Amino acid sequence: MVVGGVNTVFGYGCFWLLLYVGLHYSMALLIGTVLGVLFNFKTTGTLVFGSHDNRLIFRFVGSYVFTYFCNLAGLRVLVGAGFSPQVGGLLLILPMAAVSFVILRRFVFAAKT
Repeated sequence: MVVGGVNTVFGYGCFWLLLYVGLHYSMALLIGTVLGVLFNFKTTGTLVFGSHDNRLIFRFVGSYVFTYFCNLAGLRVLVGAGFSPQVGGLLLILPMAAVSFVILRRFVFAAKT
């Protein structure tokens, strides 16, 4: 839970900062996701799933590609409904964390759980 919280704060912080400097939400989300993947792989793999297998990086990246597009679709809907990208991003944190965890557990680190 702590690892997920730290990873979420890091990812949302990157997203928010990139919005603050003027990037469109889709680009801020993309860059934030890339930075999150780099930050999260070792913490999530090692501390949450007990994995030290660096070969899983490709599955891990694939899971985040899927999650990025889900998150982007959700943001488009929420921004279209009048929410700011910042608030939309906050509203999507828990659903995207759940989606990400399920994908990581079933498809990335399945042998370790």
